[in-house]
Amino acid sequence: MSMLKRRGIIFPAFSIHGGIAGLFDYGPVGGRLLRKVQQQWREHWLSKGNIVEIDSPTITPETVLQASGHVSAFNDHASECNSCSAIFRSDHLVEEYQQNPDSLSGTQLDTILAENGISCPSCNKSDWAESRPMNLMFGTKIGATRGGRQAYMRPETAQGMFLTFPMIQRHFRNRLPYGAIQIGKGYRNEISPRQGMIRQREFNMAELEYFIDPNADASHDFSKWNEIDFQLIPDPIDGEQKPINIDIGTALTKNIVRHPTVAMFMAETFDFLIKIGADPSRIRFRQHESDEMAHYASDCWDLEMHGSYGWIECVGIAHRGCYDLGAHEEATGTKELRAWRDFDEPIEVDKEVVSAIGSVVGPAFRQQAGQVSQALSELETIPTAFPFDLDLNDGNVVSIDDSMVEVVRIQETIRGEWYLPHVVEPAFGLDRIIWHLLDHGYEMTSKEGEEYLILHLSESVAPYEVVVLPLFEKDGMGKIAKELQCKLLAINGIGVYYDGTRSIGRRYARADEIGVPWAITVDYESMADGTVTVRRRDDQSQIRISTDDLIHHLQSGSLASVF
Repeated sequence: MSMLKRRGIIFPAFSIHGGIAGLFDYGPVGGRLLRKVQQQWREHWLSKGNIVEIDSPTITPETVLQASGHVSAFNDHASECNSCSAIFRSDHLVEEYQQNPDSLSGTQLDTILAENGISCPSCNKSDWAESRPMNLMFGTKIGATRGGRQAYMRPETAQGMFLTFPMIQRHFRNRLPYGAIQIGKGYRNEISPRQGMIRQREFNMAELEYFIDPNADASHDFSKWNEIDFQLIPDPIDGEQKPINIDIGTALTKNIVRHPTVAMFMAETFDFLIKIGADPSRIRFRQHESDEMAHYASDCWDLEMHGSYGWIECVGIAHRGCYDLGAHEEATGTKELRAWRDFDEPIEVDKEVVSAIGSVVGPAFRQQAGQVSQALSELETIPTAFPFDLDLNDGNVVSIDDSMVEVVRIQETIRGEWYLPHVVEPAFGLDRIIWHLLDHGYEMTSKEGEEYLILHLSESVAPYEVVVLPLFEKDGMGKIAKELQCKLLAINGIGVYYDGTRSIGRRYARADEIGVPWAITVDYESMADGTVTVRRRDDQSQIRISTDDLIHHLQSGSLASVF
């Protein structure tokens, strides 16, 4: 954390005003790192061809989050110390005594606190008030009037993708499967933020909602992962979770992973993390236990990364069924969140239906006549007793007598049906991933008897690809170095900075600390023949190369091929 703050990567926000727990700044170097990771994530999924990107507001009306369940259920239990009034998340207090404490009720949490004499981290006394659920959303108001419309800062980006489903469906001409991604801020009013970047109140997240037909063949080709053993911790048998190493195709065949699309996203997520520099030996997938999984989910896996705080969930991959689209459909009465499925063979139907008599229904119900006619046509059984109450699906009920309807026989050919797609959702905590990239790449070594730090970041996400260093800022070397920097900046996608302050060894060290893969040194020989020294971060090796060759190799993608 000292290095991250010193080098302008990540540090606590608002520090000169005392700071606020759970809020962090990305500095000049960290901001570039964040953008690089975001772009790599974006390109990874958009390259699949059937995934698009959207961007939704961060302020979300209360009705949306009531439908999704966040208003009533997006809670953590909090325990308040009666001695010092400090408040902590109850599940954090008991996590040493329970494997999945966030699945426990308030009564169960209180019992564990009492039976184990768990003390307050602030005052070391064990006198707890009864735990209570606290909603984690930040509330706000929309509108300038005193009443305003209740809203919240979004706790996730997912709802925006569910609500834009009709537009996504039109974009893909109703040809499932397809998906949408969104990158942006999420907000959760954490009770007791801790572990630095791991648990924040405002954070960077990236989510993908992948819509599938539950009746369609969901097979995928897993051959590219045949030789890769994933570390899986399946749903426990007899209460014990045992890790296994297995390729993803075999895990699917053995029904350890329960759905092909879930397996596909697990493998693709692993590929993404390796591509941006994560250590594969410090990645595992843990399956949610039956009492831990959301009631609507059929399978859910957490990708966990190992670092300074142990194993931490960084990605959640869940088969959410049709819960989300169904919840918004029920809350709004719309049928726009459905997709069309053609039958293999048309179905011929001969049936009796209830039909409104327009000359009676029109004058009787006026503006509601259309709703009444529609509701009558959708009756599944023919009424036998009159009058009867008819629900118009908007909260209104009208009375229908026998003069308003007739029973008619119809014949029709049904060629398909509307249905609610199912959703598989990979949700990424980008800040947690970035933290672990920094953790995995952090190497403290020694040089000339002193500590020496190297940050081994993948070239795909390193904040800068190149630093240009004049050996001295005199005799024209500084001018040549700045001119070279300008030429390199003209190469698309290359981040380059200039550093001419203090000794060349100190400047190399500063570049190594922020993970710059390549250092280019301009010296006296450069002035004579136009060559420069290229230094590789990871092994400190150096070669001599012409500036023309330097530019050519950077334009081609990397300097690695010249070593």
